[in-house]
Amino acid sequence: FADMYAQTVCYGLFAAKCSALAQPFTRIHAGHYVPKTNPFLRNLFSQIVGVELDERLVWAVEHLVTVLNHADIAAILADFGKRTRQEDPVVHFYETFLKHYDPSMREMRGVYYTPEPVVSYIVRSVDLLLKQQFKLRNGLADSSRLESGLHKVQILDPAVGTGTFLYAVFNQIFAKFRKNKGMWSTYVTEHLLPRIHGFELLMAPYTVAHMKLGLQLQEMGYEFDSDERLQIFLTNSLEDAFEKGNTPTLPFMEWLVNEGLAASDVKQDSPVMVVVGNPPYSGHSANVGEWIIGLLKGVDGRNNEAKTANYFQVDGKPLKERNPKWLNDDYVKFIRFAQWRINTTGYGILGFVTNHGYLDNPTFRGMRQALMQDFDEIYLLDLHGNSKKKEKCPDGSVDKNVFDIQQGVAIGIFVKHKSKRTVKIFHAELWGERKGKYAWLEEQDVKSTDWKELKPTSPFYLFVPQDVALRKEYEQYWKVTDIMPVNVLGFQTHRDDFAIAFEQQTIEERILEMRDPKISDNEIMEKYNLRIGNGWKLEQARKTIQQLDDWERNIISCLYRPFDSRYCYFSKIIMDRPRGELQNHVAWKDNICLLAMRQMMDIVPYSHFLVSSLPNIDRSFACSRGAASVFPLYIYPTEKDEFLNGNGKPKPKRKPNFAPNFIKDVETRLNLKFIDDGTGNLKTTIGPEDIFHYMYAVFHSPTYRQRYAEFLKIDFPRLPLTSDKKLFKQLAKLGKQLVTIHLMEADIETESSYPIEGDNLVDKITYKSEKVYINKTQYFDNVKENVWQFHIGGYQVCQKWLKDRKGRELSYEDYEHYFYILAALEQTIDLMEKIDATLPEFPLS
Repeated sequence: FADMYAQTVCYGLFAAKCSALAQPFTRIHAGHYVPKTNPFLRNLFSQIVGVELDERLVWAVEHLVTVLNHADIAAILADFGKRTRQEDPVVHFYETFLKHYDPSMREMRGVYYTPEPVVSYIVRSVDLLLKQQFKLRNGLADSSRLESGLHKVQILDPAVGTGTFLYAVFNQIFAKFRKNKGMWSTYVTEHLLPRIHGFELLMAPYTVAHMKLGLQLQEMGYEFDSDERLQIFLTNSLEDAFEKGNTPTLPFMEWLVNEGLAASDVKQDSPVMVVVGNPPYSGHSANVGEWIIGLLKGVDGRNNEAKTANYFQVDGKPLKERNPKWLNDDYVKFIRFAQWRINTTGYGILGFVTNHGYLDNPTFRGMRQALMQDFDEIYLLDLHGNSKKKEKCPDGSVDKNVFDIQQGVAIGIFVKHKSKRTVKIFHAELWGERKGKYAWLEEQDVKSTDWKELKPTSPFYLFVPQDVALRKEYEQYWKVTDIMPVNVLGFQTHRDDFAIAFEQQTIEERILEMRDPKISDNEIMEKYNLRIGNGWKLEQARKTIQQLDDWERNIISCLYRPFDSRYCYFSKIIMDRPRGELQNHVAWKDNICLLAMRQMMDIVPYSHFLVSSLPNIDRSFACSRGAASVFPLYIYPTEKDEFLNGNGKPKPKRKPNFAPNFIKDVETRLNLKFIDDGTGNLKTTIGPEDIFHYMYAVFHSPTYRQRYAEFLKIDFPRLPLTSDKKLFKQLAKLGKQLVTIHLMEADIETESSYPIEGDNLVDKITYKSEKVYINKTQYFDNVKENVWQFHIGGYQVCQKWLKDRKGRELSYEDYEHYFYILAALEQTIDLMEKIDATLPEFPLS
């Protein structure tokens, strides 16, 4: 309450000052500049800044008034239009205000003003679709009524913020009255105010929206009567629409009940036909209400548990995602809310600008199918600008976001007709600098956009174009998860700074401190800044580890990043997720593992493969869409297996982690007998390690990576098999060399040297003229550009290894290890070229 109170005072005074440039401005008179759009808001503003203000707060409010009176607001507003593409300074400056006032709230609630060209494109497009698809001659201005007497074209912005979209809607409608202003006031009273709705959760933008839209209507010549108001309500769109007056997140005394009641009437009863807006994006959603979560999972909790569109299913089966958290992002929930609202009405249009992740991320395949089931036409304009994906234009030039954010965005316009039609899905994309995107959006609309029709199919129902013929070719290959059914994400500690270290001795010292009863929990917590969570408690961990006699056994090496092995305490005592599969089959075992990604955000080049003989932490690859999955080559018997195999039977052996049908396919193609361990002679027999080496070679083919790039970035890789025994043998040999090098077991050297003596302190890392500088004077020389730039996963290997050691002095072992990395990357580049030279054209036969 205090935070929203303070926000409303601070920003409300600024907004009032913007409306009173030529008039005296005092605390007492500030409320007079709040428009008559909402008696509740006028009363509230009078209470928090006016005569009734608590004397203990008067000084603070008076100080704000003094600051505003000294600021040259007129000059700020005059310069505003030159610097931004937002027509409304009050709306625009709220983002800037919250950025400094409460950046965490800005991040959590997704407070980013929507550029006017984006809003314009959506609003004008919706207007056109209403005219052309629904035969409503006046579009957004339509005043027709249903048999119930309610207006047909009811419009809702469920995340209204400071009113940007409704501001544009008012302008679009008012344009039709420029030659007929005599009927404007009557139209507003009878046909505009009753059917324009907005919901907002935060108090300050709610205040701004009412002020701005009220002033806009006043400037258009409309004067509010004392009993009239804008239908913008202080409420949470994602809370249960059927619980009257439900405002659990807004504890604002009894007069908020009326806001909740009015908002619930709109959510439940109003036949909303148009939903527009820019909902917040937040992966760590605070909206966890039972109703919206149920709706995402296909259950309408207030409609007799009716079955409805389910984002967590595809083709009638559960997604079975290991980490479906992105489906709980706020923008996904707002899309689901809008889909439900239009589906309840039975027809309508949804126009949102949102995160563009749902277009192709596999986790959203159920969402995409659900949208296809409920809507008849879907228009998707990808505005790109994703700096997280390092997006560039197809010609390699710079691509910029239309917002001041890293996450790429897309406009989605979804149309539902009264009678179900064959769904049609259209895609277009916009690349380039921000200025060019703005200019294009101002000139175009849904009808003038050059759309490409898509035919999304199971299992992914992608909302992006794909090469259909190439996809058919690729999908004939074996998927790696079908080849190696036992696989798991790399382990997670959730406290890397404590559980992982460069030296074994460091881990030992930390564990000894935990075992020492003389050291308190608080001392350890403060010293290591330990993160408590996911059920982990330091007190319990210490009790457990103090009772272990063989506690040192859990200190082992792990692959932290490419060519970067470190020590960890591999146990649930310290880690949140050590992964049972890694404990059973990898740690303390003779095994090798393929590391691969299911999803990745880097478009090209694809480089998300590695091999490891150590337990793998999920940050081996740096990709914001997911972590590395580990595919062990061999499966070891567990204690349960050994127990069941008792009674004098031979001790169970390890077995290959290959599906029987896959083994049969390989045997049939190559006419070789499969053996369960090691390598075959490739004349009459073939072993699991031969297949592993062949896989590793194919996955390192530059041609393979480039040819299938659009598929590799959205799902686990697929392996083309060959019937050519000679080709298989050649690739297996090359793959074995790569495996040996990447396991850091090869005897290889580089021509690089480290010629200058010094303190060996890693400080500023730079690359210049084939030299990798670790500080101002010391460097590794003879490092080729392609070696320096070589990526594995999301990491530039040569740079990242040094960057992780910034502030440390390189030891003799460190610089020897770095020499090995340089040699390994040189050899890898050479072997990848040889693999490509060996491979015939795809598809393999």
